[in-house]
Amino acid sequence: MGALQDIGNLLVQTFFQLFLLALMLRLLLQLTRADFYNPISQFLVKVTSPIVNPLRRVIPGFGGVDLATIVLILITQVLATSLLIFISGYSLPNPLSLLLWAVLGSVGLLVNIYFFAILASIIISWVAPGSYNPAIILLHQLTEPVMKPFREIIPPIGGLDLSPIFVFLVINMLQIILSHLGAAVMLPPRFVIGI
Repeated sequence: MGALQDIGNLLVQTFFQLFLLALMLRLLLQLTRADFYNPISQFLVKVTSPIVNPLRRVIPGFGGVDLATIVLILITQVLATSLLIFISGYSLPNPLSLLLWAVLGSVGLLVNIYFFAILASIIISWVAPGSYNPAIILLHQLTEPVMKPFREIIPPIGGLDLSPIFVFLVINMLQIILSHLGAAVMLPPRFVIGI
């Protein structure tokens, strides 16, 4: 039964990681006002709209923030965690713990997305500077709101942009805080996506 549990965990984690990534990217691209007509944006909208749009009828947006997508991210996190716990043969914790774990997992996923997006944008700036690939343009639109405040504080030195170092420092501090918060609420990292 151990191999079947491992396969079940793998399939559930993979499906929910991809779906949560699509939801989170959709939300972030809306918040950063990225190009809606970019093919990747269009793909994310098509993949997530069948579930997000009905929820939008019940939960309207507020101040330019798509609350329906945020609620769906949390529901998906709770469902994924519940399924992973169930497949592993453990009993489900109380709903408040599941909700706290979902919030921490979602914030962890957000931090991880920005970590890898900024890392990718740094590598691309070395390998293919000035490229106009739709993915690169979207990556720039996603990371620029985070990078801009640091660039204003830390100007380039001899053409070298040092601001990503400080962004990574902040990201690492956030990961430490999330780790300690997770330990405080007894979050099981292997059952929560994003941590």
